[in-house]
Amino acid sequence: MKLQIGLDLRGNLPAFATVTESRKADSECAKLIALPKGSIVVCDRGYNDYSWYKLLTGQGVFYVTRQRGNATYEVIERRAVSVHSGVISDAVIRFNSHRSRRKDLPNVRQVVYQDAQTQREYIFITNHFKLSTQTIAAIYKQRWQVELFFKWIKQNLKIKSFLGTSKNAVMTQIWIAMCVYLLLAFIKFSHQVAVSQQQILRLLALSYAAGKR
Repeated sequence: MKLQIGLDLRGNLPAFATVTESRKADSECAKLIALPKGSIVVCDRGYNDYSWYKLLTGQGVFYVTRQRGNATYEVIERRAVSVHSGVISDAVIRFNSHRSRRKDLPNVRQVVYQDAQTQREYIFITNHFKLSTQTIAAIYKQRWQVELFFKWIKQNLKIKSFLGTSKNAVMTQIWIAMCVYLLLAFIKFSHQVAVSQQQILRLLALSYAAGKR
């Protein structure tokens, strides 16, 4: 089974979550999610599905993701870029494989960015044509927050291993972890405390242990 999480980056809180069979494609799960108009979805190449991108565009939802390495396309328009921005190119492209032409996919924006620290090049595609190239790159970097979220719940909410092996046992443990995470976030927000959720969790554990004595 796989846990699919939609993280709202305005507060790094899960906006939706679902558990699916491991063999089910990530993009198929994504198509079932209703996203608010004007949202910007950041996803990795595991969700790369041109028909889904077309669906999002029709719904008024924006996306930023990495381009497939084997994608074939033609450049429709090249845009000016700042020499010192780290952006190598900014272009409007059309995917021109037989499958892409058959699906009548809309043109997309392609941003090629080079990380100043690692010198690694990233090729992003998006249907947002107004944001700056630096903003597009910065938005994609926020995808790392999802990785940090999974790391946090594994380390702090004890779901590295499962107490049971049945589907019901696994899902129960996952949903309990999600509820605990949201409760910790609510405590932090409602009390406006300058401590991390991890510190709050430890304080609660200590209080519980002291109460049992």
